[in-house]
Amino acid sequence: MDVFVLAMERWVHFLSGVAWIGLLYYFNFVQVPAIAAANADKGGPGPAAINKYVAPRALLWFRWGAVVTWLSGAALLESAPHLSLVDAFTLQGASQVIGVGAWLGTIMLFNVWVLIWPNQKKVLGIVSASDEEKNRARRVALLASRTNTLLSIPMLLFMGASAHGLPY
Repeated sequence: MDVFVLAMERWVHFLSGVAWIGLLYYFNFVQVPAIAAANADKGGPGPAAINKYVAPRALLWFRWGAVVTWLSGAALLESAPHLSLVDAFTLQGASQVIGVGAWLGTIMLFNVWVLIWPNQKKVLGIVSASDEEKNRARRVALLASRTNTLLSIPMLLFMGASAHGLPY
């Protein structure tokens, strides 16, 4: 494989991963507490501006950052020397350590597209939902997002360790 192509795959993977995980941390450590504070401030503007202008744009970058990160990681596994996508997902050979990170990233991608995004569309009013459906959607999206935040820690450990530390 051409060294330049491999370097570009790695760069795209890192850059999209920083965007994805950075937005994940933004949602959990900044936006969720800000919306709670805005809801508690009875004389303030409320969370409408965040929900109308910030959240949809951030969620767009978040969910597509997840896809680009996963796809570029899969491409990198196939083109990097001594690694294999199949070996990573079956936890075989030199791909065992990165395989754990790849599985965690796959679970996180699933959470983004199957749990977080469909439920956020209800919360934000992108699709119609009753108040009861919005409350349930809010809870599911929050729990999936918090799960991804927790999974991101070992995922980053295994992804970094595959190249910088843990033996296979």
